[in-house]
Amino acid sequence: MAGRLSVTDPSEWERYKEQQWLAKPIRAATENKFENLIGTLLAIFGNLVISISLNVQKYSHVKLSGSKDPRSYFRTKTWWLGLLLMLLGELGIFTSYAYAPLSLVTPLGAVSIVGHYVLSFLGCALTVIGIYLLVTFAPNTHEKLSGRNLQLHLLGLPFLLYLLVVIIIFCLLLYFYKRQKAAYLVIILLLVALLGSVTIVAAKGVSGMIILSIQGNIQLTYPIFYVMLVCMIATAVYQAAFLHEVSKLYDASQIASLSYVLSTIIAVIAGATFYLEFRGTDALHICMFIFGSCMAFLGVFLITKSKKKTAFEPYVMMDAIPGLRNIFDKKSPVQPELSGSFSYGTLENPIDTQQLQALPETQQEPNRPRSDIVSKLD
Repeated sequence: MAGRLSVTDPSEWERYKEQQWLAKPIRAATENKFENLIGTLLAIFGNLVISISLNVQKYSHVKLSGSKDPRSYFRTKTWWLGLLLMLLGELGIFTSYAYAPLSLVTPLGAVSIVGHYVLSFLGCALTVIGIYLLVTFAPNTHEKLSGRNLQLHLLGLPFLLYLLVVIIIFCLLLYFYKRQKAAYLVIILLLVALLGSVTIVAAKGVSGMIILSIQGNIQLTYPIFYVMLVCMIATAVYQAAFLHEVSKLYDASQIASLSYVLSTIIAVIAGATFYLEFRGTDALHICMFIFGSCMAFLGVFLITKSKKKTAFEPYVMMDAIPGLRNIFDKKSPVQPELSGSFSYGTLENPIDTQQLQALPETQQEPNRPRSDIVSKLD
């Protein structure tokens, strides 16, 4: 019959198999690009929502601190709105791990920093260009994260070597931090980044198995799902503890920039060793990916560097108070006085020295000579 493949013709059958074999990589590449696009959009959406949630919660704290409202911050609707937005953003990032490689999702954390410090034009421009290069030249390799595949990756030699190196470095850093009291910013954030690499590797596996289970291929019966779930929660808790400690010692802008750089580098290495994300990627794509990462790092550094802390000034400028004339031409900081005089720090109604001398000794300052008091008043 016309239009049907003749099974009895060996040459036609071989040609048909060859066409299917050639079309399979094309379909796989198309599916990978489509899944990478979904993961990229979910990661960008999640980071933007997290940035908005942090600003909403900050607004709630500032509003309460500037009012006489005795309520705690967690009793306000604004703070709960920020918390719900943060959970929504984290859900978007968690879901993106199931569709895109870690080397693509992790650097997109710069989007939240751009949304938070959007006023730095040069930093934002470099970060956006870096993110574009990352998305363009990120590896397209992506596999279905079934329990069987995850077990093979977990027992693979590259990840076992990586895990051994991470454990050794983590123990050394923890020794210097706890025993030697070396509370340097780099040491604490390296501890956070090493824990974070384990967190995102486990989160990607858990997310992938949940997505497959929702699609009908149940993966929740594999023990590795619960092992990864426990690792994800435990390392996330310890990360929060270290971040809480470092926030007491250093400025938030320093923490944000250096934490992003270290966490991204270690996360990309973890994804490359566990999930073999750069397998089959040519040298040009790898070099452009590294170049895009460096541009994103530089942009984040410029963004956070431009946010300077306002110094506290315990004095009042004379020209800043309405109704007070400028006493000095150079606008020097001077303590204002109600009398409008040009004197600084003098008494409005100085005590008469003769009246002071006539006072009984019991009303004067104890253990201090009378002549000393009179000389200081003069």
